[in-house]
Parts: sequence; C-alpha cells; structure tokens
Amino acid sequence: MNGLLLTLAITISLLAFQPVAAQVLPPAKKAERVDITKGPELELATDHLTIIRWTTNNPGGSDVHYGIVHYGTDPKDLSQTAKNPIRLNQGHQYTTFRVRIEGLKLRTTYYYRVTSEESNGTSDGVKSTVSKFTTPGPGERIVARPQGD
Repeated sequence: MNGLLLTLAITISLLAFQPVAAQVLPPAKKAERVDITKGPELELATDHLTIIRWTTNNPGGSDVHYGIVHYGTDPKDLSQTAKNPIRLNQGHQYTTFRVRIEGLKLRTTYYYRVTSEESNGTSDGVKSTVSKFTTPGPGERIVARPQGD
C-alpha cells in the first residue's frame, strides 16, 4: 500500500509540474505607416558606451525587430552601423528602440540616423533626419533628460 501511495504521489507531482505549451500569437498586423513619435535622442554616453533611443508607433509584422543606428564623424558618411533586437509587445501602441554603440572616440562629435526593420530584413519604412551628439571625456557621463522636461 505504501508503495502504491508513493507511486501515486510521484505521478501527481510530476503531472503538476509539467510545463504547459506557451500560447503563440500570430504576428501583429503590419502598420500601414511607421512614424517616429519621439526622438531620436541620446539616452546615455560614457567613455565606453553610448545609447540612442527613439519611439515609433508599433510597426507590427514579425515579433522581433531591429533598431539600427547609422553613424559616423561626417554627416555625409554614416557608414558605421549599430543594431539591437527588440521583441514587440502586440498590446502596446508604441515601440521604444534602444541601440547600444560601443568603442567611440572620446570628445568626438558623431552624426547619426536611425531606422528599424523586421527580423527578416524588411524595412519598417522609417528613417530619421540626421542628428548629432558629442561623446564625453574620460570618466565623464552624459545622461539625457526625457524630452519635454
């Protein structure tokens, strides 16, 4: 009897902890038009890391998108690229992209333009105007205030 109870207890506990298959939602309907609603702007700059952020209406389409920053020290040559993935939240109206750039020269002005694309490389059809920022010196840090402050 004890063996039967033990077997029953083990079976119940194994069943109780079986992972349930996650519900996979179909991709959100692709937006007819994607617009930048805020930014792009410098979020943070240190002597080793820079973060550029911007917000768009939710582009829809595939769940994974990439924020892309094209940058360089000449506004006519934005040939360097930084790219970070983001998973869209289908329930949100807006998407905030944040892209990390590492290895920039200290006390240097950089020009940049942002875009975004689906994980398959299809552009969201949005491209910002060219903006600029200057990196800080050694040990310095720039933290942007949110727009509107």
